[in-house]
Amino acid sequence: MSLFPELKIGNLIAKIPIIQGGMGVGVSLSGLASAVAKEGGIGVIAGAMIGMCEKDISSNYREANIRALKREIRKARGKTTGIIGVNIMVALNNFSDLVTTSIKEKVDIIFSGAGLPLDLPKYLHEGAQTKLVPIVSSGRAAKIICKKWLAKFNYLPDAFVVEGPKAGGHLGYKPEDIDAPECSLENTVPEVVQAVQPFESDNKKIPIIAAGGVFDGSDILKFLNMGAAGVQMGTRFVATHECDADIAFKEAMVNAEEKDLIIIKSPVGMPGRAINNAFLEDVKKGIRKPFTCPFHCIKTCDHTKSPYCIALALVNAKKGLLKHGFAFAGANAPRVKEIVSVHDLFETLKKEFREAITRTSLCVAVA
Repeated sequence: MSLFPELKIGNLIAKIPIIQGGMGVGVSLSGLASAVAKEGGIGVIAGAMIGMCEKDISSNYREANIRALKREIRKARGKTTGIIGVNIMVALNNFSDLVTTSIKEKVDIIFSGAGLPLDLPKYLHEGAQTKLVPIVSSGRAAKIICKKWLAKFNYLPDAFVVEGPKAGGHLGYKPEDIDAPECSLENTVPEVVQAVQPFESDNKKIPIIAAGGVFDGSDILKFLNMGAAGVQMGTRFVATHECDADIAFKEAMVNAEEKDLIIIKSPVGMPGRAINNAFLEDVKKGIRKPFTCPFHCIKTCDHTKSPYCIALALVNAKKGLLKHGFAFAGANAPRVKEIVSVHDLFETLKKEFREAITRTSLCVAVA
């Protein structure tokens, strides 16, 4: 018995309130997403550059990505009847293609961040069942989305993911705010819970999902007690056998130490947390990695001024070619010590959650 409460997003019910973060490029595809969904959590396919292995990705960028996304959703569906989502960044130039494709393929949930998805509901057609979940980093952003969606589409978000500054990858914070106490996930979750309450009714609940720095069962209990309905975890799912990245990528995560984690200035114009390596050291020294830009994948990326192509660097990393790329990682990466199965990870999290409840009960009894 796990003691985990269910996570309800509209008419979707996850037996375990854990969403696996959508990790691009290609780190979470159908393999990882289906394994997580099979365990009762919510598995998420990352949409960014999902067509990276298609032969015509350079010459036919849009169609290659649509084709690959369809395939990954269908592969995941073939492996599980559990809940499958797709993560689609607002900053992607093919955002509308990926959203439209996901809804046509009847994916359960679209998670969308890296910008405010202010027009996301316009893609829903009559009878569509896909849930829409924005990713935000403040109560203010959540309130803006609720007001805009309600006024323009008469639709409210089905949930919010609140991503704190300890997350891996691109962060929705100014560099100076990453270590600011007021921006911590512990501060932001209650803030967002409070911000969405005026929009809720008996017929419409908007669950809040805590993300960025959630590592173990104790963390899960902490954020549930703060009013979150569930959590999103990314880094721990990288070090699983089912993760879609190459073994070298997973080993980089397992071998990472505190000193290896750095905040980089990404070509997309956002800070990001990554594992330092020779590639990033070269960039720091001002050594430019020559490239042509056949993709134009990110709206905010000025390839003429970028020292390297973020898409190619992340594709190379996913393939294990870390001399030509790097791995994004959350702040808790140094705590990851081994590669396990998704099933064993869930069993560990259940055990940690039970132990955390027991400790809390004992503290209350003593007090």
